[in-house]
Amino acid sequence: MVEEGDGDFLRGVGLYPKAQVLNRVIAKLIDLFIVASASQIIVPVGFFAGLAYILIADGFAGGRSIGKRLIGLQTVLPERREAAGFRESIIRNLPFALAQLAFVIPFVGWMASVGIVGFEAVLILGNEQGRRLGDEVAGTQVLDAGRLALPE
Repeated sequence: MVEEGDGDFLRGVGLYPKAQVLNRVIAKLIDLFIVASASQIIVPVGFFAGLAYILIADGFAGGRSIGKRLIGLQTVLPERREAAGFRESIIRNLPFALAQLAFVIPFVGWMASVGIVGFEAVLILGNEQGRRLGDEVAGTQVLDAGRLALPE
């Protein structure tokens, strides 16, 4: 059993060490590859399928999108010590969904998309727990899989 102040993480407070940024970037790139593929397979429906995937991806079993599952990450609710669900996934991924919607508009939309994604990246780097705007609003955090101290 891990005691508070063990240095690994503080179980009672809900503080956990952030996942490595490179792992998060790789996982998101895998997910974005899935979104881009969906958009190209069936052109009119694929865009909306990709948008839906962006929104609900982190709500799959264990708070893990396909990219997070492959890289070994999970999205959790540290305060409640449980994996994120579809509700939290939709809330935390709204900025990325807005970036995808904006990307449809040439030039201005492209710059807006880059701005949104860049802003989220800066927040991940600058936040002690690696929480971006979507994480702060949804109350989530991305951790290495298995780091969440489950209730006994």
